[in-house]
Amino acid sequence: MLIKNATIITWTKPNQILSDYAVLIQGQKIARLAPQIQLEAEYPHEPVLDAHGQLLMPGLICAHTHFYGAFSRGLAIPNPAPSQFSEILEKLWWPLDQSLDLDDVRVSSEVCMIDAIKHGNTLLFDHHASPNAIDGSLDAIRDAFAETGLRGVECYEVTDRGGVIKADAGIAENVRMIHEVKDGQNLQGRLAATFGLHAGLTLSDETLDKCRVAADGLSGFHIHVAEHQIDEFNSLEKYGLRVIDRLKEFDILGENTIVAHGVHLDMREAEILAETGTWLSQQPRSNMNNAVGLADVESMLRLGIKVCMGNDGFSNAMWDEWRTCYLAHKLIHRDPRRMNGGSVIEMGVYSNALLAQRFFPNTTGLGTIQQDAPADLILVDYEPITEMTPGNLPWQILFGFRDSMVTMTMVDGAVLMRDRQLTTIDEHKVIFEARKRSKDVWERYQKMF
Repeated sequence: MLIKNATIITWTKPNQILSDYAVLIQGQKIARLAPQIQLEAEYPHEPVLDAHGQLLMPGLICAHTHFYGAFSRGLAIPNPAPSQFSEILEKLWWPLDQSLDLDDVRVSSEVCMIDAIKHGNTLLFDHHASPNAIDGSLDAIRDAFAETGLRGVECYEVTDRGGVIKADAGIAENVRMIHEVKDGQNLQGRLAATFGLHAGLTLSDETLDKCRVAADGLSGFHIHVAEHQIDEFNSLEKYGLRVIDRLKEFDILGENTIVAHGVHLDMREAEILAETGTWLSQQPRSNMNNAVGLADVESMLRLGIKVCMGNDGFSNAMWDEWRTCYLAHKLIHRDPRRMNGGSVIEMGVYSNALLAQRFFPNTTGLGTIQQDAPADLILVDYEPITEMTPGNLPWQILFGFRDSMVTMTMVDGAVLMRDRQLTTIDEHKVIFEARKRSKDVWERYQKMF
């Protein structure tokens, strides 16, 4: 198709805002980006998607999320309320993930993916856990990716909290899916897989070594790191090492590994992330909700760490995540000069795109609008009330964009939402099933106490 009458934001470096240009989509890719009058003359019979003056942008990318947490919305946690992070794990997330069966995994994934499409996300890195439904859980998530049409990276969270048998099952689930994806069961190139780990505080040396051996030559890892001080204190007490030092000893770090949060890293740990080329994903809304603090990402960026942006299972309103990042760092430091809008874009746009390209190496230009890039695009119904330039675009987004402005979402040239109407999945049917299944999940959850 030919997408015309749009203001195009390319997110290339340097970024461009193009008027009077059009985009030609052929198959799964952007075939041409050229003046509109030229493409209309060359392709007079091409089907047209008229943007009617909206912004055409690359789709949003989420570097760390948890689909399995969907049924936590509105869930009554037994009193008293958790007072610290370890209690949040013990009273909410660990009983909840143990309450899921394979159908719950599929439906919770569908619910989150519908939310993602409506909010302009085209690629998500999911980190999954369902200790009583491990075998086949990544298939259930792959089925949801197939049904919705989104692009994604999945993994299973290996942990020792269910014992050796379940830890081994988690390892096997990761290895199986990584092999299947590499062997072509990858939704025509829309699916990748990595090796999931929960966090150092629930992984023994024996299990970490098993994971290292199992993943050798296959993939990197996706792991929570220093989200709360307990992760560091636990590591020091049990192993005499800080978390990152311990992960380095087990060859967990590297250019194919994502560590999430990193709130309580010390300076040497941050240096190790930079030296090893490890990616770090920050999730400020989740960090605020869990009252764990915020990572010093400005210093991390200066060190050369590749800092990305995720949502940790919050809504897929990624512009809200960007806004929270921009504001929270000012508040916590009591300094309005902290967290420049350009730094937010560096993380949320450019680092996320580079991370995506790492996991989809055959997709040149993923996360940008340029020739031969994948056609992962969104239309945004935003009419700036002041002049919009590449220089002020970060602040136009932070103070002007709302996720409800997304009217079209496209992945690999396929339109997943047009004029705010989903095209690949029946939203109401999924929500009906989710409400029904969530009641059963909540009943199983309450029985854990």
